Amino acid sequence: MNWSAKASVTTLVLTLATSAFAADAYPSKPITMIVPSAPAGSTDIVARLVGEQLAKDLGQPIVIENRPGASGNIGTEAVARAKPDGYTLLMQYSGYHVGNPALFPQARWKPSDFASVALVMRAPHVVVVSGKIPAQNLKELIAFGRKDNRGLFYASSGNGSIQHIAGVMFGKQAMVPVTHVPYKGAGPVVSDLIGGQVDMFVTTPPSVIGQVKAGKMKALAYTGPKRHPSMPDVPTSAEAGLPGYDVESWFAVFAPAGTPPDIVKRLSVAIKKVVDSADYRKKIEEQGGFAAYMDPGALDKFVSQELSTWAKVIKDGNITAE
Repeated sequence: MNWSAKASVTTLVLTLATSAFAADAYPSKPITMIVPSAPAGSTDIVARLVGEQLAKDLGQPIVIENRPGASGNIGTEAVARAKPDGYTLLMQYSGYHVGNPALFPQARWKPSDFASVALVMRAPHVVVVSGKIPAQNLKELIAFGRKDNRGLFYASSGNGSIQHIAGVMFGKQAMVPVTHVPYKGAGPVVSDLIGGQVDMFVTTPPSVIGQVKAGKMKALAYTGPKRHPSMPDVPTSAEAGLPGYDVESWFAVFAPAGTPPDIVKRLSVAIKKVVDSADYRKKIEEQGGFAAYMDPGALDKFVSQELSTWAKVIKDGNITAE
């Protein structure tokens, strides 16, 4: 073996040894988990639930850092540009990760800037209507919207939001004319839905479950594959007569692209323990979702499918963030 070949082998061995040592020593300091939205929202809540238990397994604090703004693009870009060493992670919301690439083509990040770590939660939505709507189930709502071509006025928490997209999907699948009424957040929507200023809202259960139980609005369908424990009397979309109307948010942990595979695996395995725990599952169900885990490979495939799905929905519906 000549000198050049020996040097190459030596370099390779040293590189592998250094990588193995880094993975074995990880983590040796606190980990920052960036949330690209404001405190107290669903993404923030999930990040704190995961971070609390993850810290115990890894033996290092998980520091939750909220970086809201620009529809999630500020915090997301910060992680995309972070050093890929496992010490900066992203707790990401599906609407940002697979919706923003189509809504904000000029955003300074792209999904390929990230390494998938683990899915941690799936949260189907619920179709709720004003108590003033003369419909007791989804079929009656569809008939009401079709009659005399009246249509339905549906609310969302903003242009380009998942509620906006969900309304467009509902109109197409139910073959009902729909008109989008955007709001700045879910709070004002709930007030106007109760008052009858809008007809319908498709959102996650926590923001409306209290009003439903109080009889101020009606829940007609849950957009997941099975009923939710927090709303056991609400049928799924398929049970209610609109099969295929599946709308959900999901939340997952990502790291900057280039993060060593051994570190990604270490994080993913630790997160699986969190997701599988009874305490986490109970708390997630209280938030109106389901604890759900995917490893990096499965999450990669899932994200790829979701990107294609949402890009088509956004394009076909002429949905914009403006």
